[in-house]
Amino acid sequence: MADTNGSGTTGAAGKAGAQSPQLPMFYKTPEAVTPNRHGTLSLVIRPDFGFAALAHALPIMASEMPAAMRSYPIVFVGPQKAPVVITGLRQHENLFVEPDGSWSAPHYVPAYVRRYPFVLAEDAQQPGKLTLCIDRESDRIVETGAAPLIGGDNTVTTPLFNGAEPTQATSGALEFCNQYQIGYNATRVMIAKIGALGLFVTRRSTVTLENKEVLNLTDFQVVDEAALNALSDGDFLDLRKSGALALIYCHLASSHSWNALAYQATLRKAR
Repeated sequence: MADTNGSGTTGAAGKAGAQSPQLPMFYKTPEAVTPNRHGTLSLVIRPDFGFAALAHALPIMASEMPAAMRSYPIVFVGPQKAPVVITGLRQHENLFVEPDGSWSAPHYVPAYVRRYPFVLAEDAQQPGKLTLCIDRESDRIVETGAAPLIGGDNTVTTPLFNGAEPTQATSGALEFCNQYQIGYNATRVMIAKIGALGLFVTRRSTVTLENKEVLNLTDFQVVDEAALNALSDGDFLDLRKSGALALIYCHLASSHSWNALAYQATLRKAR
């Protein structure tokens, strides 16, 4: 599966430069947002998710799973057992990003995607402190005079700052990223509880497309339902109190979405 990093922290705040292996997916040159550096820049707001067209798996938080499980299988990847939604059956394939960049309706758009090009990152000058950053290479960040304030296709351009003060767009992005970080941290706590009980097992999935092509998907983990049912009452109650039990049930229910993913592949091929 994909090497995904759902954390808001990149460890590279305020430092533009070469791509780092620690950077989350999509982000190339995150810079701490400041009026001195970005006072002449604007954010282009548009329903274009073309930047995610090659992402066959995307990070997901526990709070998103009730909405996401209807459209995507939810599995766990890597040593950290990071929860992701599967959006493609092949590497570099996202079956939910349309040719025009829109997200296929009515499917849920993960917060990780909606957050871009903003992200929280650790301040290089103040370890442990998170600050709002933007991906300077994103085509959603432009010089204020380079684009009209209102364009076609529901596109709006708004400045990042009004003088030294952040605009509503920047303040809203900070609030969204703060809430994302809270949700990410809460999800990590739940994953740790599930892992401590030995509930994760490695699995593979076989998907048969309409043309009889068989795809084998590997390198992911799931919750072992038999092991879950064998837990003691105390461990089961602890999972429920922590919120991890709801996460598990959403994950288990999402296994039915492998068929939905195959159907999405059939729709894509028919176009």
